[in-house]
Amino acid sequence: MGGSDNPPAGARILADAPPAPAFAREPARLRRYARFGLVALALTGAVAFGLAPDTRLETVDVRPVFRDLPLPDVSPLAPPPAVLWRDEPIRPGDTIGALLARAGVDDPAAQAFVRTDPAARPLYRLRPGGTVRVATRGDGRLVELAFATAEGRLTLVREGDALRAVLDPAPRQARAVVAAGVIEDSLFGAADAAGLPDAITMGIADALAGDIDFNLDMRRGDRFVVVYEMLDGDGEPARPGRVLAVEFVNRGKTYTVYRWTGPDGQDGYYTLEGRSARKSFLRSPMAFSRVTSGFSLRRMHPIHKSWRAHTGVDYGAPTGTPVRATGDGVVAFAGARGGYGNLVVLRHAGAYSTYYAHLSRFGAGVRTGARVSQGQTIGHVGSTGWATGPHLHYEFRVNDAPRNPLTLALPAAEPVPPSERGAFRAAIATNADLLDLARRTPALVASSARS
Repeated sequence: MGGSDNPPAGARILADAPPAPAFAREPARLRRYARFGLVALALTGAVAFGLAPDTRLETVDVRPVFRDLPLPDVSPLAPPPAVLWRDEPIRPGDTIGALLARAGVDDPAAQAFVRTDPAARPLYRLRPGGTVRVATRGDGRLVELAFATAEGRLTLVREGDALRAVLDPAPRQARAVVAAGVIEDSLFGAADAAGLPDAITMGIADALAGDIDFNLDMRRGDRFVVVYEMLDGDGEPARPGRVLAVEFVNRGKTYTVYRWTGPDGQDGYYTLEGRSARKSFLRSPMAFSRVTSGFSLRRMHPIHKSWRAHTGVDYGAPTGTPVRATGDGVVAFAGARGGYGNLVVLRHAGAYSTYYAHLSRFGAGVRTGARVSQGQTIGHVGSTGWATGPHLHYEFRVNDAPRNPLTLALPAAEPVPPSERGAFRAAIATNADLLDLARRTPALVASSARS
């Protein structure tokens, strides 16, 4: 009817379309693989175009090059020399030279500095009971030294090869403490019962060494009262300082002394009237020991088994016990001499000389010609020479004739100058009041604080 069964030219019936490619007829999984291949081809197309046929690459001349490079210094750094710190207590009679030697200081430059630099002068006023802190290298060179003085903390510091003294003006705070005791068997026993530090006990013996021989003169019932310092601050625990005043009743006789610093800076102990408690010679060459053999013109010798004069006094003590010079003097001899063994002979002012025999070793710096001070350690107890055991043989001579040191009257040192009597009385007034308070306080447990 109007329609034609033949399609127009170019027109096709959908059913007559050519068959689809094989991958189009595969499942979706295969189509995903095909898409992946197309993406890979696109990504590698640049390479394909870069390596197109007839493309020529320039030849690069490659040559190995060798050069010696300096290696870094990987040797281990030498560790700095070790520094050894030690706190060295100040003993009665100590000098700064003796203390440095005991602390292991082997440093002539440091010793010369201490002798010559005015800032180091407080080191010549060492007080028993104090402490000097010392740092040294392994070879004995001084690195640092610290010392608490009344004015503050004195420090010697090494800077390169030079030493410098620095004074920190912040002083310690000092408390005055009062204590009392009664002798039952010994001074140390009574001091322990009263709670005294050992340094203060030694200070009592030192203050009265010219009047009382604490080896021989102690009697049960003797009593004492002491005023002493306790020092706080300076970053250190409280420690004992100086004995400021002491009253000692020995065999019914009362000895009272006060510490006073004169205009020349020298400390000493004086009576209320200004007389010096210091004698030209100490009663004993050791603070504490026992007499094992007295002065005698006829004694059975323990080795030779014959009657001989014993022209000195023997003090029994353990080997190594310090022996002190009984007076200021010059070393006339220091060495080995026959039956004396190791011997030190001191020449003193006037016609006096003293002998110290059987020593195990000599004190630091003790050699012929050296000057020594009263109380300085000049040697240590031993048993050299003709000795049956460790002890000290001590002789006291006048015009080279032996005298009995236990009975000889000893002259006193210079008193407080008349021009200084007022200053002296004012300086000791507080300590005199404390001693008076102690006398009137039974079962004393009292203290007084001050700065």
